Amino acid sequence: MKDAHIDDFKISSQIKIKDLPTSFDLGINKKKIERELRTLSENLADIQNTMYAHGKYSVLMCIQGMDTAGKDSLIREVFKEFNVRGIIAHSFKKPTELELKHDYLWRHMKALPARGKFGIFNRTHYENVLVTRVHPEYLMYENMPNVNTLDDVDEAFWDRRFNEINNFEKLIADNGTIVFKFFLNLSKDEQKHRLLRRLNKPEKNWKFSPDDLDERKCWDEYQEFYEDALNRTSKPHAPWYNIPADDKSTARYIVAKILYDTLKEYKDIKEPELPPHQKENIDLYRSQLENE
Repeated sequence: MKDAHIDDFKISSQIKIKDLPTSFDLGINKKKIERELRTLSENLADIQNTMYAHGKYSVLMCIQGMDTAGKDSLIREVFKEFNVRGIIAHSFKKPTELELKHDYLWRHMKALPARGKFGIFNRTHYENVLVTRVHPEYLMYENMPNVNTLDDVDEAFWDRRFNEINNFEKLIADNGTIVFKFFLNLSKDEQKHRLLRRLNKPEKNWKFSPDDLDERKCWDEYQEFYEDALNRTSKPHAPWYNIPADDKSTARYIVAKILYDTLKEYKDIKEPELPPHQKENIDLYRSQLENE
């Protein structure tokens, strides 16, 4: 089996998105990949249990990608061995009326995982520098000061928004949140195949929306703005990882491997010890139970 090393996927310098791979050959078949993934999922679940007891770190996993990139199924498969108490996923859709009464980061801030837990953002705060750049008219719903027309949405506006996102991630990282950001990099041909599958299989029809085709027409714009976002916001405290997503099983394995290989290096994440007066009386407690 080919090793999937973190450095193969971490974005640590300026990139061109056209040069990033959308496929990766692990050298084994799908069944073996799924077995390896299950082992990784079990190991990650053990780490999360320890984190829960330790109570000093949380994990935030951000997933971005074009439609059909496999975000939902990745979450299901990578975390299937987890205790449900230790993980919560948020899928951010169109902002609600209440959310639009706050700044664009508010709904993400209040969804952050507590210490000891894993939080997953399925689509993330990056929608605010991706979808809104493709469709800047959406910004008018935010009712921001000094943004009265689309002419007010200039480069200085986007510079400020990227700085706000970087500062947000630095704040949470400095306070114990371990941040992972995964870009599920899907090829245009593979997206076409997956959309056709939704149309050709009756049990998949419910997943299809005509809006998917409208957004597909904006493919090149999305690629441009993804490239800009990856280059501006991949930081040591909150790195982006390019995940080749043309094969779903491989993408799931790579994500799980990156999570595990990173978290196992946190040597200070360990179960707390009992207070000395309780520890020295363990034999007494055991005896009391055995002699009931």
